[in-house]
Amino acid sequence: MLDMHFDNSYARLPARFFASQAPLPVRAPRLIAFNHPLARQMGLALEGVSEAQMAALFSGNTVPQGADPLAMAYAGHQFGGWVPQLGDGRAILLGEVLAQDGTRWDVQLKGAGRTPFSRGGDGRAWLGPVLREYLVSEAMAALGVPTTRALAAVTTGEDVARETLLPGAILTRVARSHIRVGTFQYFAARQDHDGLEVLTSHALSRHYPDRMDAEVPALALLEAAVEAQADLVARWMGFGFIHGVMNTDNCHVGGETIDYGPCAFMDAYHPETVFSSIDSYGRYAYQNQPQITQWNLAQLATALLPVIDGDEARAIELATDVINRFPGLYAAAWGRIFGAKLGLGAVDGARVALVTDLLEGMAHAGADFTQTFRHLAETRALPPALAQDARLSAWFAQWQGEVDGGADLTRTNPAIIPRNHQIEAVIAAAVAGDFGPFDRLHAA
Repeated sequence: MLDMHFDNSYARLPARFFASQAPLPVRAPRLIAFNHPLARQMGLALEGVSEAQMAALFSGNTVPQGADPLAMAYAGHQFGGWVPQLGDGRAILLGEVLAQDGTRWDVQLKGAGRTPFSRGGDGRAWLGPVLREYLVSEAMAALGVPTTRALAAVTTGEDVARETLLPGAILTRVARSHIRVGTFQYFAARQDHDGLEVLTSHALSRHYPDRMDAEVPALALLEAAVEAQADLVARWMGFGFIHGVMNTDNCHVGGETIDYGPCAFMDAYHPETVFSSIDSYGRYAYQNQPQITQWNLAQLATALLPVIDGDEARAIELATDVINRFPGLYAAAWGRIFGAKLGLGAVDGARVALVTDLLEGMAHAGADFTQTFRHLAETRALPPALAQDARLSAWFAQWQGEVDGGADLTRTNPAIIPRNHQIEAVIAAAVAGDFGPFDRLHAA
């Protein structure tokens, strides 16, 4: 059997942090994808393990030795509205795998059945979202964006009732943790200050062990989360990525991209692009992602106030100072990322206009985000559709005078991204029983 080297630190936290819950078995699991490179990185031993055994394991039909399955408790703001209890409604954390290099990986089954947090849902997932998250999260990892990862995907042999009957599936997701802003909000809402202290210590040990001895651990955690999220969202912006559902329960304190629901890499560039059918007011539009991230972090700060300082006014002053650092940290990260995309080094001051003028021209022309930057990288020329714009002709002349002629811009501007229409084609084919398009897009 697959040796997974479990060491389950979250399961050792107080019982109110989670609900113990085994995955619910499925009828006929079949393995459709397994991430061998990630498994090797995690130190998983695969010798003698059959596909049928792997399907049983990654569907939850077999609970591996050493696992301690549970559903995590958390709360959150969803589209700005407060929900005091959310939690893992269809996900089961099997446990934590400890790799030989000391890296700790959460192993979670998404779509593993009902939990005490399901709120009337069936706890299952259908094939489409499983394939989407597998593809997009692995693309993000390949692009160097901090993210949860996909270890495996199985079909269940059972249908899931949505608008119609759809094939069921389960994704095995791994992450450095599944601790969210909403996890802290859960305990703050219950005025559980002991819980907040325990969670703060646990989160620091998982993500920022070098800050565990800080004078004020909660403030150190907030500072680290602000820094990590500023860098993360700048990376999203550099690839034209729109998360789609930036609720506080989808904001990871370790700075990983988590929960790929309605998300996309932009095609035609426009800063107001939205990718969620329920985001009717554009709260989570591309251009709003930085300020929404700061808003989410402010909710983390609010949750941590009781354990930052016993004097509320002093706690607010300290936390506000940290939150107010976000715009500067984000601007610096954005400048590094777009500067690298354009061969300019770090972009700040007057040079920021070299980026913003290009983006404005792209928005005016409806230019493709990825293809525009890739064309510049490969040819050091404007795409024909943009070359007709007199403003961009002036921009191009200035850029030529400042770009690093020896920089390999193809390393910072991908040729291939998982475009939404390709993912939809993959899903349609898979629902019909053909996983060839999934395999080809994943390979690309």
